[in-house]
Amino acid sequence: MILYFSGTGNSRYAAEFLAQALGDQAEDVGLWIKEGRKGEFHADRPWVIVAPTYGWQLPHVLMEFLQTAEFSGSQMAYFVMTCGGDIGNAAQSIQSLCRRKGLTYQGVLEVVMPENYIALFSAPEKAEAQAILRKALPTLNQGAVWIAEGKPFPEKRVTCLDRLKSGLVNRVFYQFVIRAKPFYSTEACTGCGRCVELCPLNNIHLAERHPHWGNRCTHCMACICGCPAEAVEYGRRSRGKVRYWCPEDHRA
Repeated sequence: MILYFSGTGNSRYAAEFLAQALGDQAEDVGLWIKEGRKGEFHADRPWVIVAPTYGWQLPHVLMEFLQTAEFSGSQMAYFVMTCGGDIGNAAQSIQSLCRRKGLTYQGVLEVVMPENYIALFSAPEKAEAQAILRKALPTLNQGAVWIAEGKPFPEKRVTCLDRLKSGLVNRVFYQFVIRAKPFYSTEACTGCGRCVELCPLNNIHLAERHPHWGNRCTHCMACICGCPAEAVEYGRRSRGKVRYWCPEDHRA
């Protein structure tokens, strides 16, 4: 079974590609998190967890979900992490998670996808994003081959910088950077409620047909990149930036 969490669609794209390649099913655990459901899963085939990279780690909200979830059947667990650059030393905490859950760690596959974190960086224009997606397909395809053959993913060489990014930098990132307060809607907002629907943490509500953000946010960028009117901004940092939403079609 393939379980995935996705903000702007990169990990959904990867999960659905793998599901098609392996003849398996993909389950969006973001919906479980949004509904406050505890994960209870059974699979006779290997577990494949697909997720974005937040601060060179699995998203904390996903890690918390996996820690309380129950897994029965297969004990083999593969992890696929989409990222704009690299995953740092994310494997270390994932290995610890697997030990706690009684799962056999089969490695982490790093898949570079279009950047979406426009709170700090810039997303690529459409043509460049499509080129990055095409370049990611051989990596995903090779990952599917390894999973089908029951082979672990090759170990990634970990540097001191990787350890720093996934350790201290990640902690600083969550303590000082991840904030919902800078989000606001402009006059272009139509009050459609799409941002409310997309938020996996139910952190957005509409009042007088305009969205308002609470204090629980994971910076998935779904609200700002998924707004059909491009009416959501993140302070001054997002102004004029391209919004990125991953296409549904793997041929895009």
